[in-house]
Formats: sequence, structure tokens, C-alpha cells
Amino acid sequence: MASNPVSTRAAEAVEQSTTALAKDFRRWQIRILVSTWLAYAGYYFCRKAFYTVKGAMGDELGLSAMDLAHLGTAYLVGYAIGQFSSAFFGRKLGPKVLLLVGMGVSIGCNLAFGIQNGFWTMLVFMALNGMAQGTGWPGCIGSLGYWFKREQRGSILGVWSTCYQVGSVVATAFAAFMLGTWGWRWSFMGASTLLLMVWALVLFMHPNTPEHVGHRSVREDDEDESEPAAQASPGKREPLGWSRDVVITVLTMGAIYFCIKFLRYALWSWTPYFLSNSYGMEEDQAGYLSTVFDMAGFAGVLMAGWLSDKWLKGRRSLLSLMMLIGMTGSFVLMYLFGAQSIPIFAVTMGLCGFMLYGPDSLLSGVGAIDVGSVRGALVAAGLINGMGSIGPIFQEQLVGWMYEASGGDIQPILTLFVFVAAAGTGIMLYLHLRARAGKSQL
Repeated sequence: MASNPVSTRAAEAVEQSTTALAKDFRRWQIRILVSTWLAYAGYYFCRKAFYTVKGAMGDELGLSAMDLAHLGTAYLVGYAIGQFSSAFFGRKLGPKVLLLVGMGVSIGCNLAFGIQNGFWTMLVFMALNGMAQGTGWPGCIGSLGYWFKREQRGSILGVWSTCYQVGSVVATAFAAFMLGTWGWRWSFMGASTLLLMVWALVLFMHPNTPEHVGHRSVREDDEDESEPAAQASPGKREPLGWSRDVVITVLTMGAIYFCIKFLRYALWSWTPYFLSNSYGMEEDQAGYLSTVFDMAGFAGVLMAGWLSDKWLKGRRSLLSLMMLIGMTGSFVLMYLFGAQSIPIFAVTMGLCGFMLYGPDSLLSGVGAIDVGSVRGALVAAGLINGMGSIGPIFQEQLVGWMYEASGGDIQPILTLFVFVAAAGTGIMLYLHLRARAGKSQL
């Protein structure tokens, strides 16, 4: 039987249209990856400057270790509030608007840091900067959730999550350079300038959702494909559809992330200060050496993302558990051998970074999307990161107090790190057992 020429041409037209649509979607995926990567890396310039210059700023303004701890705490309280509030406002505004508002406020705060001369002014703007910075991770993860399917996320987000290693390393080195060249105030002013450039790129490169450029957001296999795409748009308050097991999983991930961020921010916040005050390094050199933690973490994130997809086929809990066990062992080595030796401290700090950053990215990024689903990704990321961000609040006060109480001896602080690492590993073991029992999509 001869084929119908009209039907053949119609089928070819549909196929061509589908192919063109798929190619266009891939182009937008690349733009989303680039713009969100640059956005979150850019946030770090207006986040890490304080940690790099706190010693020099404290000396000039007459601030003690506890004064600096209070400033760090104000930022971290604001950061936790920003994470939790992003889970609500992000669903109404959409990821692009959330990112633009957050970056804009952070730019203004860092300009204020560069001209202020008092503790209380700094405290107020630190809290405001924390709230603004808290929009970054939920906004980026919520955006990526619209564009990438589950089977892609481990590898894709493994590569994407290098933004906060690269961002941290480059931002710290930039702040150290500005500190050594023009002084601590220019570390803040320069950070604002660079983040303003990134803000402009996000404005022009990043659509709010796929629907804004004529595409549907991706759907999980068990989601209703017949659901209108517009329901994923900002402002729509459709139910998340989370079961009791999902809620428990999200809260457990948040508890683990509490421990991870406690340790990550402790090393971020205090390593340059310790190297300068306890090991006698120059302030800018201490800033450069502190980047070892993040540079090693870069490799850890890439390895974790690749292995979780290719080896474990999306089952991320086992790999997270293995790496957290390695992290705990690394902190034990730091406690035993690193307190009196800069080279050993640097090596063990790198080991900690490599082992910590893999579970960090798996739980807070791809894991938040896997567990929370596409429509709940931004909410899950906000809750997990919000709970995690409470950890740095505690570390800032505890480490500052312990450092002053011990007269500058860091050995008690390293003991604290070992216990927190072990606690996070224990909770991760519980989450892994839940995953093996089929109660967690992780």
C-alpha cells in the first residue's frame, strides 16, 4: 500500500519540530548551567571577604576574637533565615527573581562594609548580608530542578557544584590579594564590583522558568505528565505531595548538613585567623593557604557526582556515608598531628575538604531534588540548607569562646571538630539504613 504523502510530510514536520525543540531546550540547559554556576560562585566574593580580612579588620577597629565571632554569628543567623524564607518566597517569585534580589542586596551590604568604622554598623549589615546570601543555594537548585532529569543530576550537579569550591578559592584569593595590596576595605569594595557583573549576566541569561521560554519543566517518572506545565510557574501554590517518609528524610538530611556546615564554616571562618595568630603566618599568606580546603573539595565533588551516577546508579546514601567516614578520620589526623605543624595541618585540611565536599554537594544539591521532587526541589533545598546553616551559628560562638578561653591553643577546637564529624557520620548511617529499607529516595 502506498503511503499517504500528506501524512508523511506531516510526520516529518512533527519530527523536525520535535528535534528543533530538543536542541533549543539543550541550549537553554547550557545557559542555565552557566548562569547559575556564575551566580553561586559570584555570591562567594561577597561572602568570603569577611573571613579573609577579619584579622586585619579586627586589629584596625579594635575587635576581639569574640567581637569577630559575634559579627560572624549575625551573618549566619541571617543566612539561616534567608534559607528558610527562600523556601517560601522562591515558590512565589521564581528562581531568577530570587537570585537577582539576593545578589543585589549583598552587593549593597559589601559596599557598606568597605566604608563602615564601627561594630554595630557592621553587625546590622552582616545580618542583612546573611539573609541575602541565603537566597543563593535554594534559587540555583530550584532552577536546576526545572531543567534536568534525575538520571542526569549526579553528574550534572557534580560538575555544577564546583561553583562553590572554585568560587570560594577565587574569592578568598581575591580578598587576600586586595588585602595585601590596598587593605581590607578594598577586599569588600572589589567583591561588590565583581558580583555586580555577575548580577548583570544572570539578568540577561537566566529565564525564570522553562515556561517563560516556551518549554515544559522536567517531570519525575511518577509525576503526571498530563498536568499543565503552567502549574510549575511561580505564584502557583500546588501541594508538594510529600509523604511522611519524605519529610523524615528531608529533616534527617538537614541534621547531617548541620554537622557538615558546622565544620565547613569553622574552617572557612577561622583557618586564616588561626594561621595568622597561632602559627605566625602573614595575613595574606594565611588567606592563600586556607584555599587548600576548597581546592581539595573540588576533586571530591567531581568524584562524588560521577560515582553516584555511574557506579551507584543514583543511590547516593552509601557514597555519602563512606566519604563522611573518611572525613571523620581526616579530622582525627588533624587533631593528632596538625596542631603544631603548618604542613601537616594543610595536608589534613585538604583531606577533610576532599571527603566533606562530596556528601555536602550530594545532600544539599542533587539529593534535595531527588528527595523533594522537581516541584519541591527549591523547598527541600531551602529546608536542608536552613537546618544546615544553624550549625555555623553554633561554631562561630563556640570556636571564638574556646580560642579565647584556651589562650590561643587550637587543640581543644580540633577535638570539637572530631566529635561533630563523628555525629554527622552517625546520622548519615541512619539515613543510609532508611534508604536500604526503601524509605528514602537517596
